[in-house]
Amino acid sequence: MAKVHFKVLGCRLNQAEAERMAQGFILAGHDVVDDPDEADICVINTCTVTTASGAKSRRAAKRRRPGQKVVVTGCHSEVHPEEFRQADLIVPNAEKERLVALTLERFGLDGYALGMEYRPFGRLHLYPLVLDHTRAFVKIQDGCDFRCTFCLTTIARGPSRSRPAEEILAEVQSLAEQGCQEVVLTGVQAGSYGHDFGSDLGHLLEQILVHTDIPRVRLSSLEPWSFKLEWLDLWARFDGRLCRHLHMSLQSGCNTVLRRMRRAYRAETYAEKVAAIRAAIPGVAITTDIIVGFPGETEEEHRTSLAFVEEMAFAGAHIFPYSPRPGTPAATMPGQVPGDVKRRRYEQMKAVTDASADAFRQAMLGHVLPVLWEQREADGALSGLTDNYLRVHTPAGTVRPNTITPTRLTHMADGRLWGTPLECP
Repeated sequence: MAKVHFKVLGCRLNQAEAERMAQGFILAGHDVVDDPDEADICVINTCTVTTASGAKSRRAAKRRRPGQKVVVTGCHSEVHPEEFRQADLIVPNAEKERLVALTLERFGLDGYALGMEYRPFGRLHLYPLVLDHTRAFVKIQDGCDFRCTFCLTTIARGPSRSRPAEEILAEVQSLAEQGCQEVVLTGVQAGSYGHDFGSDLGHLLEQILVHTDIPRVRLSSLEPWSFKLEWLDLWARFDGRLCRHLHMSLQSGCNTVLRRMRRAYRAETYAEKVAAIRAAIPGVAITTDIIVGFPGETEEEHRTSLAFVEEMAFAGAHIFPYSPRPGTPAATMPGQVPGDVKRRRYEQMKAVTDASADAFRQAMLGHVLPVLWEQREADGALSGLTDNYLRVHTPAGTVRPNTITPTRLTHMADGRLWGTPLECP
């Protein structure tokens, strides 16, 4: 029996894949451990979205104790396999779903004859991280058909392809039966789900909400062009089960920059979609991704983007100084922005999004929202997420983890949002 540790970098999709790989090792009779120093095998799911994430992936692969085997997979090892020569096994993204079988076979371990492929298990044996966090990431789609000029995803993961709905439903129901309270549907282009076989994400959501017992469903990142306003009816029909949180990547609020990025929308159409969502789903949290310092971005373009982001009043944002990725068109574009300028623009954009995130939290004070209580903090307080993605804290002993309770949001203290549960199961 081997002990296996997972190091996951990057997106929620990487997390979802790692959790399913861990399930495969457990089904084959091996242990998944939290401490890398205890592991016989370290599996590293790499990320290449920025220069920093690529560097973290390389460093993670170099850290090993004597005799420990290292298996790498994911986007950075896909586009830069030469950086992982010290690894014992590199599994391409196209073979990622067979990583368990390939690993066990390579190292002569029991279980590889089972052929660990990702088909519905009767009852999934959950990676401990899933139940510790009470939420599970469920992969519904992989790959991307778009070619944004800054992104390596199409190269690293290939064209868009969707998992069969019956597989997803079986996985979600199994998670619900084992006490998981929320699933997060993940994919590179989750909004394009089903395009390869005549369906769409809205139909999948309806199937999950009708045919499974999972208490809450949350969507992961969506691209603005793929979100259909006709789906908004689902939030009204399944009130309380479909989380009021949409993460819609903006990248820039300036149309000339969006054109250079090869994004399939204008700032005005993005704003119209956000307005329709907010009108249909009161209290919805809209979060986003923003790049500053994209090649050729002038001070005027930056100010335009900054003003648009302020107008959008996002509930949260991931902001990235542009990071050139070799092999992408943007890496060789003229007008590469100096590092000090990118840092200044990052700080300016962060100040705007921090202010709107704080305003969103303040607007929720006094409201009663459902909170899924997840984890204990260092001071003993319990924290959890509202359906609209606010992290709330409550004193120790108030509620049990892995329960959803209506909670009145009471105040901010020490940078944390606090609430009083109104029902204590």
